[in-house]
Amino acid sequence: MTTQTDPVAVEGRAPLSREQVLRVAVELADAGGLESLSMRRLAQQLGVEAMSLYHHVRNKKDLLAGMLDLAYAEIETPSGAGDWRDEMRRTAISFHEVLLRHRWACSLLMAPLGVGAAQTRYMDSVLGRLRGAGFSAELTHHAYHALDSHIVGFTLWLLPYLSLAQQQPDLAERFLRELPADELPHLIEHIGVHLAPERPDEVGGFAFGLDLILDGLEAKREAG
Repeated sequence: MTTQTDPVAVEGRAPLSREQVLRVAVELADAGGLESLSMRRLAQQLGVEAMSLYHHVRNKKDLLAGMLDLAYAEIETPSGAGDWRDEMRRTAISFHEVLLRHRWACSLLMAPLGVGAAQTRYMDSVLGRLRGAGFSAELTHHAYHALDSHIVGFTLWLLPYLSLAQQQPDLAERFLRELPADELPHLIEHIGVHLAPERPDEVGGFAFGLDLILDGLEAKREAG
């Protein structure tokens, strides 16, 4: 059982809380990835003994579950006050941006950590907005999973490319130069599109796929 205050707090220092422990853990993971996060390093960052952390998190798994739930709490959920499609688009983009901000969170989505309070609120809000828009329970089920698969799947696909681009910014250009132009013209054209600067009015790959899904869902909704 976790507690909200630290009974062994150092004199003159405010006692720790579970939220403080989780937020500092998120900061460490944002800076160096999950591989840089240990209970010992987290305790050092907080200025306490490692054993003090166990007043607030049961173990490393509980710590990671709490961190993931903090990430879910950052997602802009639909309010139910506007057009369902616009709201779902904003929510999906917000979720994608949260996962890009906290790149470690994508791997935790695949881990058996349980479901936290912020995640259940997110899920209920999305499901409720779809139902409120007139989707049947069955279509809501499929719509939720289509959207979730795009958000998580696209982000998981994108993250290694972002890391490579940071480590080797000229990798695509070098790869392009090594390809035989007469044998792989369509691949070369495709890579060239990747390398071209985006126009200010251009829709990115994530939003492009998202709009296709939303267009399809709208057609299903109208068909009843």
